[in-house]
Amino acid sequence: QVQLVESGGGLVQPGGSLRLSCTASGRSISSNAMGWFRQAPGKEREFVAAINWNGGDTHYADSVKGRFTISRDNAKNTVYLQMSSLKPEDTAVYYCAVDYALGYLSERARQYDVWGQGTQVTVSS
Repeated sequence: QVQLVESGGGLVQPGGSLRLSCTASGRSISSNAMGWFRQAPGKEREFVAAINWNGGDTHYADSVKGRFTISRDNAKNTVYLQMSSLKPEDTAVYYCAVDYALGYLSERARQYDVWGQGTQVTVSS
């Protein structure tokens, strides 16, 4: 079974940038779609971005379009989330997940099969 570990979170000022990484072990994710989600205290987990198996298709939540970029390096078994122009509203725990199903990229958390433990992102001055 695959294990996912997120890294790269931390404290950043509004307007700053941060890059998150999600590294898989135990199994290749090169054939699978991947997603990023986030969850703030007291709020529901929400979709951020998704990418198909070869990076040819991406999908973003409206709240992050133009600011975040999802990418992957299948040779490294890793997916990235480059975050720019960060806002306090972006503060949350960020999770990556793998979707073993075939088809369109999904915004639904329940579509994804394996999750990482998350990494905290705090945007504050």
